[in-house]
Amino acid sequence: MEPQLSWLDDPQVFRVGTLPAHSDHFFYINEQEMKAETSSLTQSLDGEWDFKFAPNPQARPQHFFQPEDDRRNFTTITVPGHIELHNDAQIQYINTLYPWEGKEYRRAAYTLGQNVEAGMFSQAPDNSMGAYVTHFDLPQQWAHQRIAVQFDGVQTAMYVWLNGHFIGYAEDSFSRSEFDLTPYVKSRDNLLAVAVFKLSTASFLEDQDMFRFSGIFRSVQLVSRPKIHLEDLTLKPTLSDDFETGLLTVKAALSGERQVGQHIELRLLDATGATIATQQQAVKTTDATVTFDRLTLPQVHRWDHHDPYLYQLVLTIIDVTGHVVEAVPASVGFRRIEIKDNVILLNGQRLILNGVNRHEWSADHGRVISMADMQADLKTFAQAHINAVRTCHYPDQIPWYYLCDQAGIYMMAENNLETHGTWQKLGAVEPSVNVPGSLPQWRAAVLDRAVNNYETFKNHPAILFWSLGNESYAGEDIAAMNAYYKSVDPSRLTHYEGVIRNPAYEEQISDVESRMYAAPTEIRQYLMESPTKPFLDCEYMHDMGNSLGGLGDYMALFDEFPSYAGGFIWDFIDQALWVNDEVTGQPVLRYGGDFDDRHSDYEFSGDGVMFADRTPKPALQEVAYYYGKYDR
Repeated sequence: MEPQLSWLDDPQVFRVGTLPAHSDHFFYINEQEMKAETSSLTQSLDGEWDFKFAPNPQARPQHFFQPEDDRRNFTTITVPGHIELHNDAQIQYINTLYPWEGKEYRRAAYTLGQNVEAGMFSQAPDNSMGAYVTHFDLPQQWAHQRIAVQFDGVQTAMYVWLNGHFIGYAEDSFSRSEFDLTPYVKSRDNLLAVAVFKLSTASFLEDQDMFRFSGIFRSVQLVSRPKIHLEDLTLKPTLSDDFETGLLTVKAALSGERQVGQHIELRLLDATGATIATQQQAVKTTDATVTFDRLTLPQVHRWDHHDPYLYQLVLTIIDVTGHVVEAVPASVGFRRIEIKDNVILLNGQRLILNGVNRHEWSADHGRVISMADMQADLKTFAQAHINAVRTCHYPDQIPWYYLCDQAGIYMMAENNLETHGTWQKLGAVEPSVNVPGSLPQWRAAVLDRAVNNYETFKNHPAILFWSLGNESYAGEDIAAMNAYYKSVDPSRLTHYEGVIRNPAYEEQISDVESRMYAAPTEIRQYLMESPTKPFLDCEYMHDMGNSLGGLGDYMALFDEFPSYAGGFIWDFIDQALWVNDEVTGQPVLRYGGDFDDRHSDYEFSGDGVMFADRTPKPALQEVAYYYGKYDR
């Protein structure tokens, strides 16, 4: 297939040539590698890439992906990183509007009866593009293996070539996109090329309150699949009604060459490393799925915030000669989240959410964050009695979910979806051109984002809620997302605040009542009037300036209403960037509007309980005091 720039204009084209989303499990060639947590089946492509910036599609380098093309005028860029912080494109912070408002007229395709507008993005003067190129060799032991490349985050639309051959196209900036390179990969001197466009129809779906960056901003890695490979892992840990017995079902989906005589061994270990259960299943040539059904653990050790106990599962694939081909570890946490009598219960006990919304942020690198940043955030969580996080408003990078499993942080795992600018104008609700709404032409794109979110993170015990996105109004398409989550994972709750804007869908969307910045009096009124759902604040206590003084009024609702579950403060960390001041020469933090970005929502980017450099604001003292009183 030949790539088409017109895909940028069409919401029905969002993935071409990508591999299906699957669980984020790690895999190794043997248990020795597994214990060392170093896999010879992966190779990082992070680092310096050759790079060329183009201000619009017309100015792009036309054949840069061809091995023989002249790229002597390319510079270099660090991957992961943002093009804007490479001093090419304009840094811009916006809350609800789209970055082109007041400059370019755009209306989303299929709204008000219109069709795809040719050239809306593919010929747009404001659609900047980055051309990325890197070279790699394959390790000798990867010969004759299946090779793929994984991009953990690329904003906003990407085209991929290997050795001059078109591989595929992907959107959904904050989800992993994976491509099979096997047909065109060589042992040495491979040329991987990526064209990244800042704008596409996906931009209508990614109108989050944040700096609008572009580029390859998360890690890139090569993956080698053994001849038989555990492609996807689905864990279903449950608790009996008395919460004393754990039941575990494990499904392993295999790819590659299945042969008679191959088998999979399962071991379940407790936290001390002692083996407490084993099973063995033969690999079938007629079925790619191997199921270990309902392992039973009497007197199971339950997982929660104060005791995030994790069992360790190890799956090993054994070939026909009796040798280990692959070893796959996974953590298992036994807990039950449910609603009874309008009260959210975890393991039979009332759930209290002392939460924050958390953008991924670094004052030095934007949304390119390190393991040290994540560990620092969890240290602050512990000090301030924060027990829950909402991944506003997109999936976070994969290590964060593992860290939350280990730290006992309750997660609201949110899709990459916000379309604020399509239904709210000048503060008024006006959804005539809302997407996705009930438009069938947008449904597949948003369902794809739900699939990516679920399939990648389905095995993490920290996730209690699947969130359908943020501030996107409501209609048939979001109802379809809710139905999808319920069909694949009825063990968790679904959340979506925007249904309050279109109450006709309140019975089809969201297990909980969720409102933005509802006053304590409004919440009290709702809970006193025979509510049909428990209440939580997906965003409250907007921490901008010298605020957060009303937190005690919200916390008092816990004592009055069992159906009140608490919520997530907006938000955890300021979005601001270190720059050298032109006058003093000293490093200073600069916010929206400080980069000659117009339009902008200015200091609205500074509403965290932490400054952008991760030093605490005085408001964090208030959080620690009140959250500490309800740290149960």
